Amino acid sequence: MKAFDMDLSGRTALVTGSTRGIGYATAAGLAAMGARVLVNGRTEETVHHAIGELRVRVPDGDFGSAPGDLGTVAGCEDVIAMAPDVDILVNNTGIYEPKPFEDTPDDDWQRMFDVNVMSGVRLTRHYLPKMLDKDWGRVVFVSSESAIFIPADMIHYGFSKAAQLAIARGCAELTKGTRVTVNSVLPGPTWVEAQVERVAARAETMGISAEEFKRRTFTERRPTSLLQRYAEPDEVASLICYTCSPAAAATNGAALRCDGGIVRTPF
Repeated sequence: MKAFDMDLSGRTALVTGSTRGIGYATAAGLAAMGARVLVNGRTEETVHHAIGELRVRVPDGDFGSAPGDLGTVAGCEDVIAMAPDVDILVNNTGIYEPKPFEDTPDDDWQRMFDVNVMSGVRLTRHYLPKMLDKDWGRVVFVSSESAIFIPADMIHYGFSKAAQLAIARGCAELTKGTRVTVNSVLPGPTWVEAQVERVAARAETMGISAEEFKRRTFTERRPTSLLQRYAEPDEVASLICYTCSPAAAATNGAALRCDGGIVRTPF
């Protein structure tokens, strides 16, 4: 292997939840590195729209469509049927919502578990054995700093992200002595498209402006942030893409933080 080998030519990557945000940025990055990238979203319409934008961003990129609601068994089966074999799996699909613990019903816990946890379980369960047979592969779980620093207003979300860390580390144990790796990447607050509406709604309920809400994110909710701003999707995707590359061959079973320094522990 060449030092700093970032070439993914001849590899196929499935990036879940890649019609926008971190997943979209990751799809663009992997395509720029030479991979054929399968774009996933819940509907064909959103996937086709995203592919159109990705082809503008990466003119030489090779993109395919793999729509399906990965929060369901049927949706996972649909995606697997469209993409039975991949070299790289980025488990990025996820949802979150702020809600007081005492007001979070069982259905909300189950939905968080189905989308954030079981989507990655089902896909990894299918693709990892095939990677082991080929003796090359990359699986990345996009977790969150909330897996370590559980937010009081999103305990069910933090739980789901902590579960991803356990699954990724356990699956990494299955790769011993191979050229397959399984890792987690832990972003902090990231400014994705959906944040505009979410921040506006939460700011309105608090009687403050959206800009004031954004400021308070780092003075009240996440004051330990060293970045003191929302990260951009590309800043998170760069770590994900590196982890998928040949250059990251010795990185396995790791929880890699790109949280802007929110988590204070050194490990």
